[in-house]
Amino acid sequence: QVQLVESGGGLVQAGGSLKLSCAASGRSFSRFSDYYIAWFRQAPGKERDFVAATWIDDSTSYADSVKGRFTISRDNAKNTVYLQMSSLDVEDSAVYYCAVKRGALSWSPSLYNYWGQGTQVLVSS
Repeated sequence: QVQLVESGGGLVQAGGSLKLSCAASGRSFSRFSDYYIAWFRQAPGKERDFVAATWIDDSTSYADSVKGRFTISRDNAKNTVYLQMSSLDVEDSAVYYCAVKRGALSWSPSLYNYWGQGTQVLVSS
C-alpha cells in the first residue's frame, strides 16, 4: 500500500509561483524501478487531467499546457515528489492530486492505483 499526502496549495496571483509537495509512505519510490509518480489536476466541472510525471531515473513527462512553466522533481531520501509551478495563470486553478502507478507511464488517471486527497490551487487575475 502507498499513502500519499499533498500540501502546498493556496491562493496566488497570476504570474506567481507555488510549490506543491507529495509525501509518500508505505513504499520507497527509490527501491522500485517501475513506480511512476504523477500530478493530475481537476477544475470544477472538468475532467481530471495529467500534469506531469516522474520515474526512477528522474525521467519526466509534462502536459503541453504546463511545459516550460512547471517542474516535477523528487527527493528519494524524503520519499517526496514536488511540483514547482511558475508563471501561473487563472487556467491553472484546480485541485491538484498526486498519484502513483506501477508498470508503465500513462496519462490516464484511471490507471493510477493510489491517490492523495488533493490540494487546492487558486490563481487570481
